[in-house]
Amino acid sequence: MFRWWREQPFLVTKVGQLWRLARESHAVPIAGASRQPELVGPGEMGVTFIGHSSFLLQVSGRNILIDPVFSKRLILLRRQRHAGLLVKELPAIDAVLLTHAHMDHLDVSSLRRVVRATRRLTGKTPEVVVPKGVEDLVVKLGFARVHEMEWWGRLEVAGLRVTMTPCRHWGARMFNDTYRGYGGYVIEDGGFSVYHSGDTAYFSGFAEIGRRLKPRVALLPIGAYFPDSYRAVHTSPEEALRGFVELGAERMVPMHYGTFKLGREPMHEPVERLMAEAKRLGIEKKVTVLSEGEMMRLGLTRFQSSE
Repeated sequence: MFRWWREQPFLVTKVGQLWRLARESHAVPIAGASRQPELVGPGEMGVTFIGHSSFLLQVSGRNILIDPVFSKRLILLRRQRHAGLLVKELPAIDAVLLTHAHMDHLDVSSLRRVVRATRRLTGKTPEVVVPKGVEDLVVKLGFARVHEMEWWGRLEVAGLRVTMTPCRHWGARMFNDTYRGYGGYVIEDGGFSVYHSGDTAYFSGFAEIGRRLKPRVALLPIGAYFPDSYRAVHTSPEEALRGFVELGAERMVPMHYGTFKLGREPMHEPVERLMAEAKRLGIEKKVTVLSEGEMMRLGLTRFQSSE
Protein backbone atom coordinates (compact mmCIF):
# COMPACT_ATOMS: atom_id res chain seq x y z
CA MET A 1 0.00 0.00 0.00
CA PHE A 2 2.74 2.48 0.92
CA ARG A 3 4.56 1.68 -2.32
CA TRP A 4 1.39 2.50 -4.27
CA TRP A 5 1.16 5.89 -2.54
CA ARG A 6 4.81 6.67 -3.37
CA GLU A 7 4.05 5.94 -7.03
CA GLN A 8 1.26 8.56 -7.08
CA PRO A 9 3.15 11.86 -6.59
CA PHE A 10 0.27 14.08 -7.77
CA LEU A 11 -2.21 12.34 -5.48
CA VAL A 12 0.14 12.44 -2.50
CA THR A 13 0.82 16.15 -3.02
CA LYS A 14 -2.87 16.95 -3.45
CA VAL A 15 -3.96 15.04 -0.36
CA GLY A 16 -1.23 16.76 1.66
CA GLN A 17 -2.38 20.19 0.48
CA LEU A 18 -6.02 19.42 1.28
CA TRP A 19 -5.17 18.13 4.75
CA ARG A 20 -3.19 21.25 5.57
CA LEU A 21 -5.99 23.53 4.34
CA ALA A 22 -8.61 21.55 6.27
CA ARG A 23 -6.61 21.85 9.48
CA GLU A 24 -6.13 25.60 9.01
CA SER A 25 -9.83 26.13 8.22
CA HIS A 26 -10.71 25.32 11.85
CA ALA A 27 -8.30 27.87 13.34
CA VAL A 28 -10.81 30.73 13.79
CA PRO A 29 -14.59 30.96 14.36
CA ILE A 30 -16.90 31.27 11.34
CA ALA A 31 -17.54 34.96 10.61
CA GLY A 32 -20.49 36.80 9.07
CA ALA A 33 -24.23 36.18 9.32
CA SER A 34 -27.15 35.24 7.08
CA ARG A 35 -29.85 37.70 5.99
CA GLN A 36 -33.45 37.58 4.92
CA PRO A 37 -33.62 37.26 1.11
CA GLU A 38 -34.87 40.35 -0.71
CA LEU A 39 -37.36 40.15 -3.55
CA VAL A 40 -37.16 42.16 -6.77
CA GLY A 41 -39.94 44.20 -8.32
CA PRO A 42 -41.38 44.00 -11.84
CA GLY A 43 -38.83 44.80 -14.53
CA GLU A 44 -35.84 44.02 -12.29
CA MET A 45 -33.33 41.23 -11.93
CA GLY A 46 -31.80 40.44 -8.53
CA VAL A 47 -28.30 39.00 -8.11
CA THR A 48 -27.74 37.88 -4.51
CA PHE A 49 -24.32 36.67 -3.35
CA ILE A 50 -24.68 33.71 -0.99
CA GLY A 51 -20.95 33.14 -0.56
CA HIS A 52 -18.04 31.54 -2.44
CA SER A 53 -19.47 30.89 -5.95
CA SER A 54 -23.12 30.56 -4.85
CA PHE A 55 -25.75 33.01 -6.13
CA LEU A 56 -29.50 33.43 -6.18
CA LEU A 57 -30.79 35.02 -9.40
CA GLN A 58 -34.31 36.43 -9.57
CA VAL A 59 -35.63 37.30 -13.01
CA SER A 60 -39.10 37.45 -14.56
CA GLY A 61 -40.66 35.81 -11.52
CA ARG A 62 -38.24 32.87 -11.59
CA ASN A 63 -35.64 31.94 -8.99
CA ILE A 64 -32.36 30.33 -10.04
CA LEU A 65 -29.55 29.03 -7.84
CA ILE A 66 -26.02 28.68 -9.19
CA ASP A 67 -23.54 26.36 -7.41
CA PRO A 68 -25.48 26.50 -4.11
CA VAL A 69 -23.35 25.49 -1.12
CA PHE A 70 -24.91 26.06 2.29
CA SER A 71 -23.01 23.43 4.30
CA LYS A 72 -20.60 24.49 7.02
CA ARG A 73 -18.15 21.75 6.06
CA LEU A 74 -17.03 20.03 2.88
CA ILE A 75 -15.84 16.77 4.46
CA LEU A 76 -13.05 18.24 6.67
CA LEU A 77 -12.75 21.70 5.11
CA ARG A 78 -14.78 24.23 7.11
CA ARG A 79 -16.13 27.45 5.66
CA GLN A 80 -14.76 30.73 7.01
CA ARG A 81 -17.94 32.80 6.59
CA HIS A 82 -21.58 31.87 7.03
CA ALA A 83 -23.80 31.54 3.98
CA GLY A 84 -25.61 34.81 3.28
CA LEU A 85 -29.00 33.09 2.94
CA LEU A 86 -30.60 30.12 4.66
CA VAL A 87 -32.24 27.34 2.66
CA LYS A 88 -35.42 27.46 4.77
CA GLU A 89 -35.87 31.16 3.91
CA LEU A 90 -35.35 30.86 0.14
CA PRO A 91 -38.22 31.45 -2.27
CA ALA A 92 -39.30 28.40 -4.26
CA ILE A 93 -36.47 27.56 -6.67
CA ASP A 94 -37.24 26.94 -10.34
CA ALA A 95 -33.83 25.71 -11.47
CA VAL A 96 -30.33 24.97 -10.18
CA LEU A 97 -27.26 25.40 -12.39
CA LEU A 98 -24.06 23.53 -11.47
CA THR A 99 -20.79 24.48 -13.15
CA HIS A 100 -18.76 21.39 -12.25
CA ALA A 101 -18.45 18.51 -9.81
CA HIS A 102 -15.93 19.91 -7.31
CA MET A 103 -17.33 19.74 -3.79
CA ASP A 104 -17.19 23.52 -3.25
CA HIS A 105 -19.62 23.87 -6.20
CA LEU A 106 -21.69 20.67 -6.13
CA ASP A 107 -22.64 19.94 -2.53
CA VAL A 108 -25.04 17.00 -2.36
CA SER A 109 -26.33 17.90 1.11
CA SER A 110 -27.21 21.44 0.04
CA LEU A 111 -28.93 20.22 -3.12
CA ARG A 112 -31.11 17.78 -1.18
CA ARG A 113 -32.15 20.56 1.18
CA VAL A 114 -33.04 22.89 -1.72
CA VAL A 115 -35.15 20.18 -3.36
CA ARG A 116 -37.01 19.46 -0.10
CA ALA A 117 -37.59 23.14 0.66
CA THR A 118 -39.09 23.86 -2.77
CA ARG A 119 -41.27 20.74 -2.59
CA ARG A 120 -42.67 21.93 0.74
CA LEU A 121 -43.50 25.35 -0.73
CA THR A 122 -45.00 24.29 -4.06
CA GLY A 123 -45.39 20.52 -4.19
CA LYS A 124 -42.91 20.55 -7.08
CA THR A 125 -39.13 20.36 -7.34
CA PRO A 126 -36.62 22.38 -9.37
CA GLU A 127 -34.93 21.37 -12.60
CA VAL A 128 -31.14 21.05 -12.58
CA VAL A 129 -28.55 21.77 -15.28
CA VAL A 130 -25.15 20.06 -15.19
CA PRO A 131 -22.19 19.62 -17.54
CA LYS A 132 -22.11 16.36 -19.45
CA GLY A 133 -20.74 13.56 -17.28
CA VAL A 134 -22.05 15.01 -14.00
CA GLU A 135 -25.64 13.77 -14.19
CA ASP A 136 -24.99 10.63 -12.11
CA LEU A 137 -24.23 12.81 -9.07
CA VAL A 138 -27.66 14.50 -9.10
CA VAL A 139 -30.06 12.10 -10.77
CA LYS A 140 -31.28 10.57 -7.47
CA LEU A 141 -31.65 13.82 -5.53
CA GLY A 142 -35.29 14.45 -6.48
CA PHE A 143 -34.98 17.10 -9.19
CA ALA A 144 -37.92 17.33 -11.58
CA ARG A 145 -35.60 17.06 -14.58
CA VAL A 146 -31.86 16.77 -15.21
CA HIS A 147 -30.43 18.63 -18.20
CA GLU A 148 -26.92 17.85 -19.49
CA MET A 149 -25.01 20.48 -21.44
CA GLU A 150 -21.77 20.92 -23.34
CA TRP A 151 -19.88 24.09 -24.30
CA TRP A 152 -21.94 26.45 -26.46
CA GLY A 153 -25.02 24.29 -26.00
CA ARG A 154 -28.23 26.25 -25.47
CA LEU A 155 -31.57 25.32 -23.96
CA GLU A 156 -34.60 26.81 -22.24
CA VAL A 157 -34.86 26.14 -18.51
CA ALA A 158 -37.73 27.49 -16.42
CA GLY A 159 -38.55 29.88 -19.26
CA LEU A 160 -35.01 31.35 -19.36
CA ARG A 161 -32.41 30.87 -22.07
CA VAL A 162 -29.25 29.20 -20.76
CA THR A 163 -26.00 28.82 -22.69
CA MET A 164 -23.07 26.79 -21.36
CA THR A 165 -19.74 28.55 -21.91
CA PRO A 166 -16.15 27.27 -22.05
CA CYS A 167 -13.65 27.81 -19.27
CA ARG A 168 -10.15 26.64 -18.34
CA HIS A 169 -10.43 24.35 -15.34
CA TRP A 170 -11.05 20.62 -14.70
CA GLY A 171 -14.09 18.60 -13.68
CA ALA A 172 -13.10 15.48 -11.71
CA ARG A 173 -14.89 15.12 -8.39
CA MET A 174 -12.25 12.83 -6.96
CA PHE A 175 -8.98 12.27 -8.84
CA ASN A 176 -9.59 9.74 -11.60
CA ASP A 177 -13.06 10.68 -12.97
CA THR A 178 -11.59 13.18 -15.41
CA TYR A 179 -14.34 12.50 -17.96
CA ARG A 180 -16.68 14.90 -16.15
CA GLY A 181 -17.46 18.15 -17.92
CA TYR A 182 -17.21 21.70 -16.59
CA GLY A 183 -18.11 25.19 -17.76
CA GLY A 184 -19.88 28.45 -17.06
CA TYR A 185 -23.33 29.76 -17.96
CA VAL A 186 -24.96 32.82 -19.48
CA ILE A 187 -28.57 33.22 -18.36
CA GLU A 188 -30.76 35.50 -20.51
CA ASP A 189 -34.28 36.84 -20.48
CA GLY A 190 -35.23 39.87 -22.55
CA GLY A 191 -32.76 42.64 -21.76
CA PHE A 192 -31.26 40.80 -18.78
CA SER A 193 -28.14 38.64 -19.07
CA VAL A 194 -25.77 37.32 -16.41
CA TYR A 195 -22.56 35.34 -16.94
CA HIS A 196 -21.28 32.98 -14.23
CA SER A 197 -17.87 31.75 -15.35
CA GLY A 198 -17.56 28.79 -12.99
CA ASP A 199 -13.99 28.19 -11.90
CA THR A 200 -11.49 29.17 -14.57
CA ALA A 201 -8.01 30.37 -15.30
CA TYR A 202 -7.59 33.37 -17.58
CA PHE A 203 -8.07 32.39 -21.24
CA SER A 204 -8.89 33.96 -24.58
CA GLY A 205 -12.43 32.61 -24.35
CA PHE A 206 -13.59 35.62 -22.31
CA ALA A 207 -13.48 37.75 -25.46
CA GLU A 208 -15.33 35.11 -27.48
CA ILE A 209 -18.06 34.80 -24.85
CA GLY A 210 -18.43 38.57 -24.93
CA ARG A 211 -18.71 38.64 -28.72
CA ARG A 212 -21.24 35.82 -28.89
CA LEU A 213 -23.46 36.47 -25.89
CA LYS A 214 -22.83 40.04 -24.68
CA PRO A 215 -23.60 39.49 -20.97
CA ARG A 216 -24.40 42.61 -18.96
CA VAL A 217 -23.21 41.27 -15.60
CA ALA A 218 -20.16 39.04 -15.07
CA LEU A 219 -19.70 36.92 -11.94
CA LEU A 220 -15.98 36.13 -11.94
CA PRO A 221 -13.63 34.23 -9.58
CA ILE A 222 -10.75 36.05 -7.88
CA GLY A 223 -9.40 33.63 -5.23
CA ALA A 224 -7.19 30.52 -4.85
CA TYR A 225 -4.43 31.87 -7.11
CA PHE A 226 -1.38 31.34 -4.87
CA PRO A 227 1.00 29.61 -5.20
CA ASP A 228 1.33 30.61 -8.84
CA SER A 229 0.82 27.01 -9.99
CA TYR A 230 -2.85 27.41 -8.97
CA ARG A 231 -3.28 29.96 -11.76
CA ALA A 232 -3.33 27.07 -14.21
CA VAL A 233 -6.98 26.65 -13.15
CA HIS A 234 -7.85 29.88 -11.25
CA THR A 235 -7.64 33.56 -12.14
CA SER A 236 -5.79 36.06 -10.01
CA PRO A 237 -7.76 39.25 -9.25
CA GLU A 238 -5.88 41.09 -12.02
CA GLU A 239 -6.57 38.31 -14.53
CA ALA A 240 -10.25 38.23 -13.60
CA LEU A 241 -10.47 41.96 -14.23
CA ARG A 242 -8.72 41.52 -17.59
CA GLY A 243 -11.32 38.88 -18.46
CA PHE A 244 -14.10 41.28 -17.46
CA VAL A 245 -12.72 44.01 -19.74
CA GLU A 246 -12.48 41.56 -22.64
CA LEU A 247 -16.06 40.39 -22.05
CA GLY A 248 -17.30 43.95 -22.49
CA ALA A 249 -19.83 43.53 -19.66
CA GLU A 250 -21.22 46.50 -17.75
CA ARG A 251 -20.71 45.26 -14.20
CA MET A 252 -18.45 42.73 -12.47
CA VAL A 253 -19.26 40.93 -9.22
CA PRO A 254 -16.32 38.96 -7.74
CA MET A 255 -16.74 35.46 -6.33
CA HIS A 256 -14.74 32.40 -5.24
CA TYR A 257 -12.95 34.11 -2.37
CA GLY A 258 -13.28 34.54 1.37
CA THR A 259 -15.48 31.51 2.13
CA PHE A 260 -13.26 28.44 1.87
CA LYS A 261 -9.53 28.44 2.42
CA LEU A 262 -8.47 26.99 -0.94
CA GLY A 263 -5.27 28.92 -1.69
CA ARG A 264 -2.31 30.18 0.29
CA GLU A 265 -3.02 33.88 -0.20
CA PRO A 266 -4.42 35.81 2.82
CA MET A 267 -8.23 35.70 2.88
CA HIS A 268 -8.55 39.49 2.67
CA GLU A 269 -6.11 39.91 -0.22
CA PRO A 270 -8.20 39.05 -3.34
CA VAL A 271 -10.67 41.95 -2.98
CA GLU A 272 -7.90 44.40 -2.09
CA ARG A 273 -5.92 43.47 -5.19
CA LEU A 274 -9.03 43.52 -7.36
CA MET A 275 -10.04 47.03 -6.33
CA ALA A 276 -6.48 48.35 -6.57
CA GLU A 277 -6.27 47.12 -10.17
CA ALA A 278 -9.75 48.43 -10.99
CA LYS A 279 -8.73 51.85 -9.67
CA ARG A 280 -5.52 51.76 -11.70
CA LEU A 281 -7.57 51.07 -14.83
CA GLY A 282 -10.19 53.67 -13.93
CA ILE A 283 -13.08 51.18 -13.86
CA GLU A 284 -13.67 50.79 -10.12
CA LYS A 285 -17.29 51.97 -10.52
CA LYS A 286 -17.95 48.93 -12.71
CA VAL A 287 -16.97 46.52 -9.92
CA THR A 288 -19.52 45.70 -7.22
CA VAL A 289 -18.27 43.71 -4.23
CA LEU A 290 -21.29 42.11 -2.55
CA SER A 291 -21.21 40.88 1.02
CA GLU A 292 -22.95 37.62 1.87
CA GLY A 293 -26.71 38.00 1.49
CA GLU A 294 -26.44 41.35 -0.32
CA MET A 295 -28.38 41.80 -3.55
CA MET A 296 -27.62 43.89 -6.62
CA ARG A 297 -30.72 45.04 -8.47
CA LEU A 298 -30.45 45.09 -12.23
CA GLY A 299 -32.95 47.11 -14.24
CA LEU A 300 -32.99 47.43 -18.00
CA THR A 301 -31.08 50.72 -17.71
CA ARG A 302 -29.57 50.86 -14.23
CA PHE A 303 -27.85 49.01 -11.39
CA GLN A 304 -28.03 49.45 -7.65
CA SER A 305 -27.01 47.33 -4.66
CA SER A 306 -29.26 46.70 -1.71
CA GLU A 307 -26.98 48.68 0.64
